[in-house]
Amino acid sequence: MTVGLFIPCYVNQFYPQAAIATLQLLQKLDVDVAYPPKQTCCGQPMANSGFEHLTKECNDLFVTNFARFDYIVAPSASCVLHVKEHLHSADDPAQAESIRSKTYELVEFLTDVLNVEDLKARFPHKVGIHQSCHGLRGLHLAQMSELNAPPFSKPVRLLNMVDGLELVSLDRPDDCCGFGGTFCIAEEAVSVKMGKDRVLDHQRNGAEYITSVDLSCLMHLEGILQRNKTGIKALHIAQILNSTH
Repeated sequence: MTVGLFIPCYVNQFYPQAAIATLQLLQKLDVDVAYPPKQTCCGQPMANSGFEHLTKECNDLFVTNFARFDYIVAPSASCVLHVKEHLHSADDPAQAESIRSKTYELVEFLTDVLNVEDLKARFPHKVGIHQSCHGLRGLHLAQMSELNAPPFSKPVRLLNMVDGLELVSLDRPDDCCGFGGTFCIAEEAVSVKMGKDRVLDHQRNGAEYITSVDLSCLMHLEGILQRNKTGIKALHIAQILNSTH
């Protein structure tokens, strides 16, 4: 298979190390990966703010960049969910539909497509998982705790393969961090309070690191972690799964 590596704009600008870890991890698993250099924003910020009519160029460019690949993989649940649910093209609707069906978040790809059983990774730290809303309720990467249904978690399955890693249990494992894209600007006070509550839950339960499938959530939490001098670090799940020390 050939995989097109989709790196969202904010990951490229602020967390390139997570993008590199994603590439290296896929290569370790013998996946043929290519990075289309002309890719830009997928259009999610405009669409979420009510301006989806301004995303035509983003959509058309995404189709041009990624049409040739067997799969498209990204280290961002929110951007993947946007592509899966909103990518469209007036010029080539069939191609856009095909791309929507073969776009995967990294954890989803590792578990559902590659069926990874061994990662040969090591990360000897206590780690708490932040379940991003897009990953949990959009991509169904884990079972929502409010449902009376058998539990499962794709991130937990992969993290349990990492030598030395200890997962900490949280009091409220599915709470939103409060980021919500432009929500953190429009409702700043509510957003900050939700973020502080998330951080406090990890502190109470002894986490050294907070990880997630969404760097947008981690960026929000990282600001609170650093401002409050907690000593806890935020790290994308790709960096942990790719770690060897």
